[in-house]
Amino acid sequence: MKIAIVTGAAQGIGRRTAEVLAEAGYGLLLMDMQPCTGTIAGVKAAGVEVEEVLGDLSDEAVVRRGEEAVRSRWGRVDVLVNNAGISFIAPAETVEAKKFMRMLEVNLLAPFLLSKGFGAMMLEQRSGSIVNVASIAGLVGVSDRSAYNASKHGLVGLTRTLAAEWGGRGVRVNAVCPGWVKTEMDVADQAAGGGYNDADIEGVNPMGRFAKPEDIAQAILFLAETERSGFVNGHTLVVDGGWISDGSWQSLRMKKR
Repeated sequence: MKIAIVTGAAQGIGRRTAEVLAEAGYGLLLMDMQPCTGTIAGVKAAGVEVEEVLGDLSDEAVVRRGEEAVRSRWGRVDVLVNNAGISFIAPAETVEAKKFMRMLEVNLLAPFLLSKGFGAMMLEQRSGSIVNVASIAGLVGVSDRSAYNASKHGLVGLTRTLAAEWGGRGVRVNAVCPGWVKTEMDVADQAAGGGYNDADIEGVNPMGRFAKPEDIAQAILFLAETERSGFVNGHTLVVDGGWISDGSWQSLRMKKR
């Protein structure tokens, strides 16, 4: 049985990714700040083994607890999905340093710590795949998201660097860069006055819709599995419906609908 770790597994992309990996036969370690009760139920329904470790993933002690759980139960790891992340929307000139740093801790430091810990296990095995969930905000600028964009640009850079360091030792590292996904995070951002609505996202996207967690989970599965993507390393797989490829102005874009 192959073993995967999924962070941010309680909801959204992380929950669906865990379910997709379970359907593919992976045993799972789920990591999050909040209980993964619903995810665990879905994973167990697929008939695979599951463990849960809760806590702040920017805390090295929490990461070590995850490593110990995997080593003691399975003794190996095949896939790490660094999905956990937080959002913060504010004009750059109003962002406090502590809030900027918190964004970097969760969205960039935590994936590094997890990659360092579980990557060491993969390097011992000389096999493994790490998939970082970045964003199109890691490739282009989005107003009022200076801290978030900086963290996701950093995650893309970390992905490429680890791919360069570890590819020759059997460990592939890639990133998925979703466009806007309809998840609990999006609902919360809009409710908090994030400055956009569904029509804004649907209008700018050539496919006229949000991404679904399923769209991203299937892309993660592709990058996770050697049989599907064994020579893909250091890649940023954009899953955005063509958003950042479309330089059209709004009236021209909508004329095609």
